[in-house]
Amino acid sequence: MAINIADLFEHAVDAAPDNRAVKVGDRAVTYADLEVASNKLAHYLQSQGVQPGDHVAIYAKNSIEHVVAVLAIVKIRAVNINVNYRYVEGELNYLFDNADVVALIHERSYAPLVAKCAPNHEKLTTFVAIPDVITPDSQEDVSSYGGVLLADALAGQSAERDFGERSPDDLHIIYTGGTTGFPKGVMWRHEDFWRVLGGGIDFYTGEPLSEYDQSEQAKQDGRMITFPLSPLMHGGAQAGLLMHLFAGHLTILEPKFDPVRTWEVVEQDKVQLIFMTGDAMARPLIEEYERKAATGTPYDASSLFVVSSSAAIFSPQVKERWMATFPDAIFSDSVGASETGFQGMGMQEKDKKISSDGPVVGLGPNSVVLDEQNRPMDLATSIGKIGRLARGGSVPVGYYKDPEKSAATFLEVDGQRYSVPGDFARIEDEGKVTLLGRGSNCVNTGGEKVYPEEVEMAIKGHPAVYDCLVVGIPDEKYGQAVAAVVELREGASIELEELREFLRASLSGYKLPRALTVVPEIPRNATGKAQYPRAKEMVLATQTAGPAKNEEGALA
Repeated sequence: MAINIADLFEHAVDAAPDNRAVKVGDRAVTYADLEVASNKLAHYLQSQGVQPGDHVAIYAKNSIEHVVAVLAIVKIRAVNINVNYRYVEGELNYLFDNADVVALIHERSYAPLVAKCAPNHEKLTTFVAIPDVITPDSQEDVSSYGGVLLADALAGQSAERDFGERSPDDLHIIYTGGTTGFPKGVMWRHEDFWRVLGGGIDFYTGEPLSEYDQSEQAKQDGRMITFPLSPLMHGGAQAGLLMHLFAGHLTILEPKFDPVRTWEVVEQDKVQLIFMTGDAMARPLIEEYERKAATGTPYDASSLFVVSSSAAIFSPQVKERWMATFPDAIFSDSVGASETGFQGMGMQEKDKKISSDGPVVGLGPNSVVLDEQNRPMDLATSIGKIGRLARGGSVPVGYYKDPEKSAATFLEVDGQRYSVPGDFARIEDEGKVTLLGRGSNCVNTGGEKVYPEEVEMAIKGHPAVYDCLVVGIPDEKYGQAVAAVVELREGASIELEELREFLRASLSGYKLPRALTVVPEIPRNATGKAQYPRAKEMVLATQTAGPAKNEEGALA
């Protein structure tokens, strides 16, 4: 046996076939159900000529069929390619071409776009249409490009597990969201993916697990009920799903994020753990909970005891509201990226002040902070210094078909290979670090570096502000100026000088915004990750505020 995603899932099937595995809406399937369906789809893909190493894309929202597709692909040693279901025709064409896709599993409602793209890709010859989880009565034609419906694809296929031996070197590719350019395919060996994203290392102790440790857990009574709120088309939710499947948990999925529906699911299914993407989800969730509680009939969320956030700011103001509402719950910030996997975790202690600079986390195994010469810094003697977060050990092979960007992100230092996607962190005492944000978004104003996430968290403390992003815009005198893009609460208003005055108590003068753009909605992708290039476009298109006055000759 090999440490392979498909093998790890099959170990859980063998250990606890009758455990509930995935639930969407009122429909739940067991591990045995997933095994049968994924085996049948895997055999169909093989019958269409899909070979080990071939790339198969999934273009769908969260659904049980989406999970079946992921498992079917890895079972035959093909490579899963995640597709953002919000992509338009040009973006789909780019991805299908860049990823060398030979087969596509898509929701039937996307058939019109698939029909437009299909003729452009000679390698793409196999199409399977799965039911649309939101519009199950979709009757879109799939025959024009040779597509077949899932039910027809599965009909007559073997349910047997007869796929032969797999390898820990099989590839699993996660395409990044493309917030700073075209999406890039991060290539992971299956074993490395498991070690850093699938639970192959204990996140709390740093101890490596053996191949059967998770499936042995699946035999235990009272497996967890987990609810990742993000789409499976992104790496974080995909990794969370697989990690929970390997250990026999029940994973609840929803096709789209909705605060009311989320609390209904928590109440109905007695959810114990939710995994969300910072304030973009945390703020509307806590506001809906507070709204319902004010009616005298609150949601029953007594089962909830772990609230985990990753990939975006979980601001102090919002986190405080959650902790006041759920005083017995555990709150964690996880740090990581598609290029690194898990890098560290911070548990918010109830008697300690919440950091206003960024998530404070303890570094996980093989995680380091590199200085400007790419040398790992000694955490004990470098308190207060800022560097780039990096991870050694199990790291990706590189970016698919992009050796130049691979060389820039995956570095070798003194014989050790590191993944360095560009996140900056400040070293704190007790071996912890404060995450400051992606270096590519750092604003250099008059030689001073401003990390957007620090300013964003401070701005979110203003009562008029619902959400915000901070970007750098061109400035003749200082090179760049700090600009704030703000989404206001309903009925609220704010002026630049009012915001700057509010921020003076928490930020140095050079960090204060010198331009303010109010927008109807902050640009974020489906998981809540910030779209900084789009935010910058908004500022440049609508900017009316000039530079603020300097104070005492210093940069304001």
